[in-house]
Amino acid sequence: MTTLVIRNIAELTTNDPSIGDESSLGRLRDAAMVVDDQQVLWVGPNATAPDADESLDANGCAVIPGFVDSHTHLVFAGERSDEFEARMAGVHYDGGGIARTVDSTRAASIDDLREGTTKRFAELTAGGVTTVEIKSGYELTVEGEVRDLRLAEEFTTETTWLGAHVVPPEYRKDREGYIEVLTSSMLDACAPLAKWADVFCDRGAFSIDEARFILESARAKGLAPRLHANQLAHSGAIALGVELDCASVDHCTYLDDRDIDILSASATVATLLPGAEFSTRSPFPSARRLLDAGVTVALATDCNPGSSYVTSMAFVIALAVREMAMSVDEALWASTKGGALALRRDDVGHLGLGARADFAVLDGSRAAHLAYRPGGNVVAQTFRATFTATDVST
Repeated sequence: MTTLVIRNIAELTTNDPSIGDESSLGRLRDAAMVVDDQQVLWVGPNATAPDADESLDANGCAVIPGFVDSHTHLVFAGERSDEFEARMAGVHYDGGGIARTVDSTRAASIDDLREGTTKRFAELTAGGVTTVEIKSGYELTVEGEVRDLRLAEEFTTETTWLGAHVVPPEYRKDREGYIEVLTSSMLDACAPLAKWADVFCDRGAFSIDEARFILESARAKGLAPRLHANQLAHSGAIALGVELDCASVDHCTYLDDRDIDILSASATVATLLPGAEFSTRSPFPSARRLLDAGVTVALATDCNPGSSYVTSMAFVIALAVREMAMSVDEALWASTKGGALALRRDDVGHLGLGARADFAVLDGSRAAHLAYRPGGNVVAQTFRATFTATDVST
């Protein structure tokens, strides 16, 4: 394998507490790093960096682990900018626009879906994302969900079946019939293509009992559970997520003290999606309360056409710092190591020895530039280890 040494790194964030300043960020200054096609081989002072087959001069810029975007809906067709304009004018968000995207996605050809997904994936990668989770959920038929998961597999191994996004129009008067389809023929067809199962458990979507039944059925087919929880109201979904040992409960917009206590005593990650609050004029979740209680927090883009058409993790970090009282370092950790924990991965989200060689070189000497320069092109280069699926990274 070819080895590469990156020299003259002004600030190297490893997220390995055994390295550098021994903080949770594992930070070194005036550093260097050696990688091969697969993993990190060496990190340490720039002055003692070993030689390698190739060399990259970071020119005094910062290097961070690649972002782990643990919640996206990249496979879709159409757009809903009119809904965004309406919300900015005061219309309340209730999730009802999902059916519009279902109609558009069902009508799209596979070539059109692939073209759109490739574009969004490339935008994420250019912004430093090296690991991405992709959900289905915008066709809600057996054939359509299979089609979308097969497409997602071209981009990632972190595929999520979200057949329980909403009840589609043709089953509006037969919820039980749709849940029967979900937990039988659709699950049978989709389970071999997915790693995870997700349910939108909230007001107007699926109830606690429905979500429990769907996720337990999915787990019996070998899928690990995760959950859309408390985006629109206090739904009780946080407690359900912990009960089922979900890797992550996502959104967490509405939290009470009991929710936070339950999360703090669990291994379930609270994944916050501030792009959704920005795009829907909803209240931002209380990251500070979660962190102070010892809850593991992740940040993700929630890229989707209705409530968070966001492909910049730097923008997510800026929102978390400005609107959710997180420090830049807390937000950086949440979007890298936190995202990895939300996917129950120990090989990504950090740059310790043996980690995947996934990292980003910034256009700035400190990671703080990610929030300091909102809207700017802060990520100069993204490096991803060899990927086993179709690699469309830059």
